[in-house]
Amino acid sequence: MQAEPLNPRLASPVATGLPDAAPARLPHLARALRAVVGREINKFLRQPSRLASALVRPLLWFVVFSAGFHSVFGVSIVPPYETYVEYQVYMVPGLLAMVALFNGMQSSLSMVYDREMGVMRLLLTAPLPRGWLLGFKLLAGTCLSVLQMAVFLLIARAFGVTLSGQHVPLLFLAMVSGATLLAALGLMLSVYIKQLENFAGTMNFVIFPMFFISPALFPLWRLEESGAWWLLRLAQWNPFTHVVETLRFAMYGQVNMLSWSVVVAGSACFFGLAWWGYDPQRGWIRQRGAA
Repeated sequence: MQAEPLNPRLASPVATGLPDAAPARLPHLARALRAVVGREINKFLRQPSRLASALVRPLLWFVVFSAGFHSVFGVSIVPPYETYVEYQVYMVPGLLAMVALFNGMQSSLSMVYDREMGVMRLLLTAPLPRGWLLGFKLLAGTCLSVLQMAVFLLIARAFGVTLSGQHVPLLFLAMVSGATLLAALGLMLSVYIKQLENFAGTMNFVIFPMFFISPALFPLWRLEESGAWWLLRLAQWNPFTHVVETLRFAMYGQVNMLSWSVVVAGSACFFGLAWWGYDPQRGWIRQRGAA
């Protein structure tokens, strides 16, 4: 008796999970990448006011605070600086990180909104590995942050903040790494923010302590000099501190290995927690199902 032929769809590598399924899945991943990342970038480019609102805050700090506190905060010769620098120059790495921080929180808000009533409500049910989907969202947030950081850097250059051309590749890598860390942080927060009404309080609880307890506006030796040891310890454990220091050293063609290590490890940790929270078998999805 002749055996019946197998269903070609069931026997396909994608359905059976055989090793040959990876090449067959690549077109699907490419379409998902284009849909998720392209959607975020196109939506951002169609809203010029969003770019303007993202740059107003750091530009206000850059213009007003650098003028008002120019003679208050004296920056001594500490690495990576080889001579005294103007306070305006000192602020630039911290404000670049601020742009990435606020965009990471904005991406978190977008994720919460899309999960409740937008496209993520459909994407989370798509036959696509959850890790890939979150990775595409992370890539979209990183691209938007780097774009905004580059525009702010050009504006700062117009105000007299110069940058050597040979340091641009290292600075670009530092911008990508820092933006990835802060976008991953926003992605992780979107797991635990259940409603849009709770987002404003979470932003205040996360953004302002991370920004102010860091060397974005003043060097950490100021805290040590004033005897605020507990603030110094918090700043040293603050991941935003290491994003700022990574950018600061990269602007002068130097590498701070400690900060780079913290940025890379923090990105992996935050993304892993986000992936865990969005897994259907545990985390946020299971909690909603149980409710």
